[in-house]
Amino acid sequence: MTLITATLATECPENSADWQPISQAQLLILVGVTGVGKSTTAEALNQTDYTFELLPNRRALTDQLIIATLQQQDGQPIKTVRDRALRFDFTRRYREQFPGGMAHALAQLWVKTDKNTSAKDWLIFDGLRGENEVQHAAELLPQARFLVLDAPHFVRVQRLLGRGDQFDKISTAQNTANQDDILGDTADLFTAAQKAQLISLVTSAQINQEDLQSKVAIVLKERQNYDPAAAINMLQEIAPNRTFVADTVALSPTAVARETTSRLLAS
Repeated sequence: MTLITATLATECPENSADWQPISQAQLLILVGVTGVGKSTTAEALNQTDYTFELLPNRRALTDQLIIATLQQQDGQPIKTVRDRALRFDFTRRYREQFPGGMAHALAQLWVKTDKNTSAKDWLIFDGLRGENEVQHAAELLPQARFLVLDAPHFVRVQRLLGRGDQFDKISTAQNTANQDDILGDTADLFTAAQKAQLISLVTSAQINQEDLQSKVAIVLKERQNYDPAAAINMLQEIAPNRTFVADTVALSPTAVARETTSRLLAS
């Protein structure tokens, strides 16, 4: 399958017989913030007897549809923005113009389909976040199923520290030699024991202080923009039969994939 990502236009492409709006497609949307396990879950889904076509992910669509659109509006050259804080600002501004934000952008797309597509052929989009996005997605994409992945803040920071993604960076001015203040006021994110464990990684030189602060800043910034609990509540209220919520600490990626195909896609 081929995806149009160059424009937000809703006009049907030329040679439209092979194209359909994504709202009519079999679409599995992964919902969750950074570090909940979306990538590993997508890999596990590929090991099932379902066939999945992975659409350009949230990062790619943010670059091509959201940031580029706003940069054009601002009269700025279109260029890549890597800093997470700046990207959050762009997505917030886009959401103010287009309710639903990323859900709105996703719903504008058309897909080129294979006439031999079966009930076990699905598109995957990684992913949506927050109450506003999932509410609009449930309304704009009536065929979509929602796999919500969840994990505690502490686990997400550990995963971010371990995956070595160069994109996991955010500007932070915090820099202190005081070991007790390395993480600042994060009592509502971590228990005292968890905070001590993270700080010990710095004091034992397993990671550097800037890296830890950057990963924690990502979690903090996402919490300001997206509320995972509110997103879950919204989907369970307006699309309960199209939603499966998985705790990625309690369930392995293989178990999540198995439950998704049997409980969500087969229904």
